[in-house]
Amino acid sequence: MKRKEWYIWGAVVLLLAVGAVLSRAWVIRVDMTDDKHYTLGRPTRQLLRQLDEPVEVTLYLDGDLNSGFRRLRSATEETLDEFRVYAPIRRHRFDSETEKMPEGMQPTIVHERQHNGKTAQTPVYPYAKVSYKGRYTLVGLLNNNRQLSGEENLNASIENIEYTLTEAISELTRKSTPRVAFIEGHQELPEPRVADLTQQLSRHFQVDRGRIGHEPEALLPYRVLIIADPQTPFSEEDKYCLDQYVMQGGRILWVLNGVQFSDEVLSQSGFTPVLPLDLNLSDMLFRYGIRIQPALLQDVQCLPIPVNVSADPEQTNLQPMPWYYAPLLLTSQESPVTKNVTQVSCSFASPIEAVGGDDGIMKDILLATSTASRVIPTPAEVDLGDMDPDLNTFKYRYIPVAVALQGEFPSIFAHRIMPDSIRTALEKRDMSLETRQIVVASGSIIRNETEKGQALPVGYDRYSGMQFGNRDFLMNAVLYLADNEGLIALRQKKIDLHLLNQKRAYERLTAIQLISTLVPIALLAIAGTVVLLCRKRKYTHTKHTS
Repeated sequence: MKRKEWYIWGAVVLLLAVGAVLSRAWVIRVDMTDDKHYTLGRPTRQLLRQLDEPVEVTLYLDGDLNSGFRRLRSATEETLDEFRVYAPIRRHRFDSETEKMPEGMQPTIVHERQHNGKTAQTPVYPYAKVSYKGRYTLVGLLNNNRQLSGEENLNASIENIEYTLTEAISELTRKSTPRVAFIEGHQELPEPRVADLTQQLSRHFQVDRGRIGHEPEALLPYRVLIIADPQTPFSEEDKYCLDQYVMQGGRILWVLNGVQFSDEVLSQSGFTPVLPLDLNLSDMLFRYGIRIQPALLQDVQCLPIPVNVSADPEQTNLQPMPWYYAPLLLTSQESPVTKNVTQVSCSFASPIEAVGGDDGIMKDILLATSTASRVIPTPAEVDLGDMDPDLNTFKYRYIPVAVALQGEFPSIFAHRIMPDSIRTALEKRDMSLETRQIVVASGSIIRNETEKGQALPVGYDRYSGMQFGNRDFLMNAVLYLADNEGLIALRQKKIDLHLLNQKRAYERLTAIQLISTLVPIALLAIAGTVVLLCRKRKYTHTKHTS
């Protein structure tokens, strides 16, 4: 071998050795998928790099699973493998023979038709237990949206895997518990009527209740303030404290009614007057870029209520009738607050409109009516005897009922004197820091019913027995407002779902089986024939040449 060749081979060996050393120090990963399925978000990577001890994940999704749940399990394991690149993650599958299943897990019953035509019911546990430093939390992996098919729900679950696991790890590694507060003093919903949301929030926050007072500084320790269906006006002192809380970067979930009415009078008399509700907040919300109209919404897509249709007063014949004042609101799939959240139930909702033009504040619609709605101005009267309106008058579409606001908000007290009773050392700000707010124009969205002294899930309808998306919407709303790490943005991850046409595939089953069996064999035979001909031609040519 010549000296020059020795130099070349030496350089190659040296480059390979250097590459091997560098590959141990730096890991280069390239995601070639169209939907960036294997690319973790920046908040996830930052969180994982801060872990100083291993995270253990027990996956209960095991056993005789169909293809959809096997795909969910594989996606979960693949996500954990991606986590392992940045942090020590230990995962294992649950062994029902040697391990005890934790309490609180409700199985999902999967109904499938077998080849013999019979229907099989298989219990599946789509859960994972995430443990860190002796603490653990149980997380559900399955999305359950009645508006979506089974395949779409599984796909939505796969989209949310990274967020679900990252949020669980964040909860376990959080060194201090952030605080949120329900505001009192204006006949807001009492604690039993928001007990379900309070219980859900307590998994992530310290939840307090209290009056605003005269010191804006008292509000600053709270990550989010929740104003839940007030019925009496806010004083100027209360407005100043709330305004300066927002100016300091505070975040508020406004759940307000645009009208006032009486459920008690309606149930007893069969009708109730409906009047505009003046909370003395219109000027403040207008300054922030939003307005709640003092009107009522009706929607063809609504909850049913039992109505006595019997002509005999001594006999009762209850039949479900559409209650147009209780619309089932559509959720936006473009916002992390409402992505993959099912319909939200409400009653006596009001329209929301954006004001202020190009004021630099982002306004995202979260909840809206269907394509067949109408607006009833107030004063008005709601009469249970009038259950058959003209559906041709339901001409409006997608009327906003909940809106998310983000940006720098101008203060309503920018050119006004501070109320005399305010005691504060804070310097008054005329423009807020970058912050967020959410305005919901129906107090019923946050209210839970009670039964035998126990709170029912918020969004549960006792008459139909259906659970709507109120709890998920409210939890996502508070997490979105309180999210300083950007974790909620992980819910916007989208994975394209490519579904087979089941009917067409079944009709062409024989042809598909023949093609999938014979085509590979034919291609292999053609390839073998071409190779034989080429070899024969080569050796024949060599023989003639020699």
